[in-house]
Amino acid sequence: MKNRQTTERYTLADLENWQTAAGDIEPPIRLAVFGDPVAHSLSPQMQNAALRACEIGMQYARFHIRANELRSALRFLRDLDFIGINLTVPHKIAGFTQIDDADESASRAGAVNTIRVRDSRLIGSNTDGEGFLRAIRNEFSVDVRDLRVMLVGAGGGTGHAIAWQCALENCERLVLVNRTYEKAQALAERLRPYFAGPRVLGPAARLEAVAWEEAALRAQLADIDLVVNATPLGMNPSDPSPIPARLLAPHHMVFDAVYGPKTSLVRAANEAGARGANGLPMLLHQGALSFSIWFDREAPVEAMREALAL
Repeated sequence: MKNRQTTERYTLADLENWQTAAGDIEPPIRLAVFGDPVAHSLSPQMQNAALRACEIGMQYARFHIRANELRSALRFLRDLDFIGINLTVPHKIAGFTQIDDADESASRAGAVNTIRVRDSRLIGSNTDGEGFLRAIRNEFSVDVRDLRVMLVGAGGGTGHAIAWQCALENCERLVLVNRTYEKAQALAERLRPYFAGPRVLGPAARLEAVAWEEAALRAQLADIDLVVNATPLGMNPSDPSPIPARLLAPHHMVFDAVYGPKTSLVRAANEAGARGANGLPMLLHQGALSFSIWFDREAPVEAMREALAL
């Protein structure tokens, strides 16, 4: 028996021959994150700290699963002794179409980041929205319901979850920005009933979809408190900022769901004299919520926070 913490990355081929790939690892791997890329994921160190703190005899590992491999990977998962998994980029929306059942958080967003395996059935949840809420409260000492929010990357799984959470919180204003404008527009139509009532005094519409172009962003940002990046931009240090520093102002709060040490957007916020925060607090809170779903108990949040060095 290999009694060790696993730091390896597994693949679809490993899942197919799971007994050979990991049958002798102790404690056994029974939780995972599926992503592409996945090497950067900090979920294993956070979840393994939680498992140790609760004296649960299992491990959480990374799996590099490509978009065209997700269906097969989920099929293998049904027959293995897994408790559950997280899905990260680019699997959250595709994963929603391949599960057996979904709770309200996943059904609303049409995206799933947490799956429980029960009697060979896959049950999906989405903890991104609630994780985002808690992160904003922690980082900026303010509630989303009191804010005018611009969300960049409204077409992806993380963006969907955050947009729905903003709508459910009845935030003051929501501006959806996406590379494919039609996707932002379609989401705005689904959220429109939540923004029917008047809240803000002034001419700005409470809910808008806008093109990801500098002139359009500049026109909106005067009426925005919180700027959120839900795109993968920033995962690579060479990535440009989704919002250039010249468009940001000192009154803005800037939240990047990407959790690199200092992403291009957080650097842009600092340059503009705005307050910026990366995605580590959101990772912590959505991960704690996932743990609670898998084990039906409170997550050891402090142990998880410590593992992320927050």
